[in-house]
Amino acid sequence: MADVRIYHNPRCSKSRQALELLKNQGAEPEVILYLETPPDDATLSELLLKLNMSARDLMRKGEDVYKELQLDDSDLSEAQLVQAMVDYPRLIERPIVVKGDTVIVARPPERVLELFA
Repeated sequence: MADVRIYHNPRCSKSRQALELLKNQGAEPEVILYLETPPDDATLSELLLKLNMSARDLMRKGEDVYKELQLDDSDLSEAQLVQAMVDYPRLIERPIVVKGDTVIVARPPERVLELFA
């Protein structure tokens, strides 16, 4: 099952659990270490569209860089928020799992099982 992709942070326990659950389902996901190779703005915008989420919804608001860049400013555009996540991928909520045209944020990790129902 090569059509599964996970945006993964190996230091995150939730991300590791989601990856393990995918493998338990027989998937051999493409693992994207998004902190090392962050998605570009077009890819991130496409993921947000498929998630039916705004950029702010996908942001980790507890990250120091969120506060430092004052990303809670309601005057910031969607494009500016997407660019902040491209520039600072630590801001991206994880893990994001893609199977075909379906995209989910696997929080809790058991949400990946929805992709196989």
